[in-house]
Amino acid sequence: MTPPENQMAALEESNHLIITPEYQMTTLEENNQLITIPEFQMETLEENNHSMPAPETQPNKRRKRKSMVWEHFTIETVSAESRRAFCKQCKQSFAYSTGSKVAGTSHLKRHIAKGTCLALLRNQGNHQTPGTPGMNGNGSVSDPPRHHYRSHSSAYISFDSDCCRPEIARMMIVHDYPLHMVEHSGFVTFLKSLEPRLDMVSFNIVQGDCVSSYLREKQNVMKFIEGLPGRVCLTLDVWTSSQSLGYVFITGHFIDGYWKPQRRILNVVMEPNPDSDAALSHAVATCLSDWSLEGKLFSITFNHPVGEPGLQNLRSLLSVKNPLVINGQLILGNCSARTLSNFAKDVLWAGREIIKKVRYSVKYVKTSEFHEQKFLELKQQLQVPSEKDLSLDNQAQWNTTYQMLVAASELKEVFSCLDTSDPNYKEAPSMEDWKRVDIICTYLKPLFDAANFLASRTNPNQKTFFHEVWKMHELYHSITSHGDPFVISLAEIMQEKIDKYLKECILALAIAVVLDPRFRMKLIEFSFVKFYGKEASKYVKIVDDALHELFLEYAALPLPLTPAHAEDGNFENNMKAEEISYNELTDFDAYVETTSQNMKSELEQYLEESLLPRFQEMDVLRWWEENRLQYPVLSKMARDILTMQVSTADPGSVFDTEIKELDEYRSSLRPETVEALVCAKDWLQYGSATGVSNALVKVEGLRS
Repeated sequence: MTPPENQMAALEESNHLIITPEYQMTTLEENNQLITIPEFQMETLEENNHSMPAPETQPNKRRKRKSMVWEHFTIETVSAESRRAFCKQCKQSFAYSTGSKVAGTSHLKRHIAKGTCLALLRNQGNHQTPGTPGMNGNGSVSDPPRHHYRSHSSAYISFDSDCCRPEIARMMIVHDYPLHMVEHSGFVTFLKSLEPRLDMVSFNIVQGDCVSSYLREKQNVMKFIEGLPGRVCLTLDVWTSSQSLGYVFITGHFIDGYWKPQRRILNVVMEPNPDSDAALSHAVATCLSDWSLEGKLFSITFNHPVGEPGLQNLRSLLSVKNPLVINGQLILGNCSARTLSNFAKDVLWAGREIIKKVRYSVKYVKTSEFHEQKFLELKQQLQVPSEKDLSLDNQAQWNTTYQMLVAASELKEVFSCLDTSDPNYKEAPSMEDWKRVDIICTYLKPLFDAANFLASRTNPNQKTFFHEVWKMHELYHSITSHGDPFVISLAEIMQEKIDKYLKECILALAIAVVLDPRFRMKLIEFSFVKFYGKEASKYVKIVDDALHELFLEYAALPLPLTPAHAEDGNFENNMKAEEISYNELTDFDAYVETTSQNMKSELEQYLEESLLPRFQEMDVLRWWEENRLQYPVLSKMARDILTMQVSTADPGSVFDTEIKELDEYRSSLRPETVEALVCAKDWLQYGSATGVSNALVKVEGLRS
């Protein structure tokens, strides 16, 4: 027996060959038969050799080769009695079988595992690849592992580091990771452990990749917007930063070819002086130019306070860049969420001293387990039925203050008892204070309901908000006879504010309500009596006149192109003369049908029809899609009006009392990088839906 250092012991006697288990094979050839020891994973039977059959197997059945070496070698017949194994890398040949004798695979494994195949080492580029032997600590190739995961396609995997860069950029965009993370040592080490061949990227590289991803996605969104059947409404949400810079987030809202509401963040424009009169005008001009929206804009809703000079700048810009409907009476609107927050802040400011006492009382109970237990015992003794839990408010969101006041007011008897039984409890509200807390809650309730309405919808529009404004007006004008100076003062403030708000937005709210087939003009006539009393008829006429003027403007719009025209810009060269003539006559027939009717008849017919039943969740936009053939002009008008946004705030920020602030890291980036990261993240969530949704736009133009 040869010593183990020589790595193989062989004994040939009476046609026997035994290979030691260190190399995972033991073979016995006897009487031209091969017995395989299963625990050492014996190699495949050869064509002229037969294994000893198990009772359940058939003789002469071949087995599949299982050894890892066959990923690197091929077997070729060199003569009638001889077959040799050829290395796929260096083409060197090795003995495999002579007659009935099989040499095994140990010497083949040594060729691969011990690094004697120079061609394999060159192809590896000194890096590991799946399915090949590993390198040990001193740089030499280690022995092959005992357990192999065989894959014919994994031995030589081509790798391109540049293919990983777009995915790294996508990860940064989607998850809001800081771009400098690619240079953090922990992140670099982690990626190297996954793929040593990966070339690490720097901050500048990943920043460029993110901008490139943004530009690619922008082309898809651009094509989508170009094919829209209707107009675009914009919302402007102004953020600030620790450097006192302003960032105007501009979002486009529109109805696609399937009559589905859509929204996309179009721009993030940095404004050095957000409070200047020209700030919003500059942001809007950037958006109109960037997306070629001249002539397509319908309305703008903004959340930033703008003085009269700023509004005049904005109107002047839009009158030049965009044809205004009904003299621009619908073009500008304030964010209702911001308006509600301002109303709530006024109410809370009026009762600030009382609210301080309530906040102190709640803190006294909730910050001590002993105090809270005592409070609950008193509640049980007094049998107070309230199920509300006390909680301290977050003064950055006014709804938490309202909820704190409501809960505390329902438990005021317990607080009064605690005042007499606990000498450490001081500054407790008096009974008069609790009455004023109830008044404050009464004024905050309609604001809270209206804001909740906005927070529960992703695209709240003018139609749906009309009812909330009506409820606020009803309440604030009903509280007038109370003798408390605090109540009288608060009522006067809120009445003045709601009247001012109605004056600014009532036309847009009313026209949107008219286009709801459950209300039409009937609700306007009824509610305006509540709003304006004896002058109601004058304001009803204003809405009616604006509605008819708007209808005439839409009726005068040019007819849409046919699908053949829209799909092929060079149809003159690609269509036969007969087909061109036919399409021209089709447009002519549509023109005759439209112009032969009274332009007001369609609107009058709609207004005179019976009201539909008031289903709780009727999809008004879907109703107009289904009735677009009966009301071709009105349906186009409704599509744009129902796109108008009543709020710029996302559902999570409806109750905010302060303007949102961009974090320090984002505000330290270049403005174009901030825009790329924010917009690309928004667009990527829609995937390939933009291309699909646009497919019906061309046909939709004809149907409308």
